[in-house]
Amino acid sequence: MIYLAADIPIWAAILIACFVLVGAGLALIGAIGFLRLPTFYERIHAPTLSTSLGTGGIVVASILFFSMAGDRLIAHQVLIGVFITVTTPVTFMLLARAALHRDRFENSPHVPPRESHIES
Repeated sequence: MIYLAADIPIWAAILIACFVLVGAGLALIGAIGFLRLPTFYERIHAPTLSTSLGTGGIVVASILFFSMAGDRLIAHQVLIGVFITVTTPVTFMLLARAALHRDRFENSPHVPPRESHIES
C-alpha cells in the first residue's frame, strides 16, 4: 500500500510535523551534548536522554502518519520505541561501567574512588 501525505488532513500534518521537529530537536541536542561535553562520563549522559525522548517524538509522528493515511490504527512502531527506550540506557550503563573499570585499572586520577563500607 502506498501512503501519500496528501491523504491526511492539514491538522494532522501539522501535528505530525510538530512531533517530528520535537524528536529531531531532542536528538540534535543529544548530539551537540555528546560533542561539547569534556569527559567520557559526561558525554554518555546527553545521548541517553535525547535518544529515548527523541525516538518517542518520531515514533508518535510515525504512528499518526500511517494511521491517518491508512484509515486504521497502525501501532507496530511502538515496539521500536520500546526497544530503543529499554536498550539505550542499559547499553550506556554497561559502557560506563567498562570505562570505569578500565580507568580504575589504569589508576586514572579523575575517577572517583571505590566505595568503602565504613563500620560503625
